[in-house]
Amino acid sequence: MKEGIHPTYREVCFVDLSNGFKFVTRSCAQTRETIKMEDGRELPLFKVETTSESHPFYTGTQKSVDSLGGRVEKFRNKFAHLGKK
Repeated sequence: MKEGIHPTYREVCFVDLSNGFKFVTRSCAQTRETIKMEDGRELPLFKVETTSESHPFYTGTQKSVDSLGGRVEKFRNKFAHLGKK
């Protein structure tokens, strides 16, 4: 491998801003902040808006589009009274 052309691949702590969930994985993500872990390690910190711990699809709180009715069905229901006289 050539020297100096590869990104730094290291352990990084990712923190979910919506609920504070933390997980450590290896990444090339660039960050200026660090965090002190419970085991004494100091790792780069990368803040994310949502993770699998807070995303509606993974938590089971997502609404199904099929149960809400399709666009055509909503249109027909909304304007059904205008077509019949």
